[in-house]
Amino acid sequence: MTEVVPLTLAFLVERAWELVELGRRRILGVTGAPGAGKSTVAEALVAALDGHAVLVPMDGFHLANGELERLGRRGRKGAVDTFDSAGYAALLRRLRDPAEGCVYAPVFRREIEEPIAGAIRVQPDVPLVVTEGNYLLVDTGAWAAVRTLVDAVWFLAPPEPLRLDRLVRRHEAFGKPPAQAREWALGTDQRNAELVEATRGRADLVIQLID
Repeated sequence: MTEVVPLTLAFLVERAWELVELGRRRILGVTGAPGAGKSTVAEALVAALDGHAVLVPMDGFHLANGELERLGRRGRKGAVDTFDSAGYAALLRRLRDPAEGCVYAPVFRREIEEPIAGAIRVQPDVPLVVTEGNYLLVDTGAWAAVRTLVDAVWFLAPPEPLRLDRLVRRHEAFGKPPAQAREWALGTDQRNAELVEATRGRADLVIQLID
């Protein structure tokens, strides 16, 4: 198992700055199991880089609820096969191509539980794209291309009780009753977490944040 390194957010910001090179596009991936803190860390990095980075989450490639219902996967939304993985890889290719100019990416809106196309504008002069999501290191199907399209991937590995507590509270914040929130976290989310955990060996850095 890859060693978990205790690091501060300030250290990660310094490492992210090392990827910034004007005139050249790089992509930094932040991954980990559901509730690991990916969005929080990615947003903090982009804010600290002060206009030199933009956030493009993987979650914008959730399949729409109607399509999940057609496929019979609505009850396990968030699983690895409930995303447009080929579309996500295609976007990363576009983001790496300087000939593409301005690129628009989708975003996932938790308040409506649906993706919205064309919501994130990535200008060609932004040198760093930070992308975050569960499945950046999965090596099967269309997901396998993702690792080849990012310059570095950091895997967040908080203590398991903290991760689960965050996850339950997040589900409650978006409307699930406490019992249902915990059931989802220990059921569908836990199966996803086990898949993600198995990919950590492909990360460049496995991190447990400290104050």
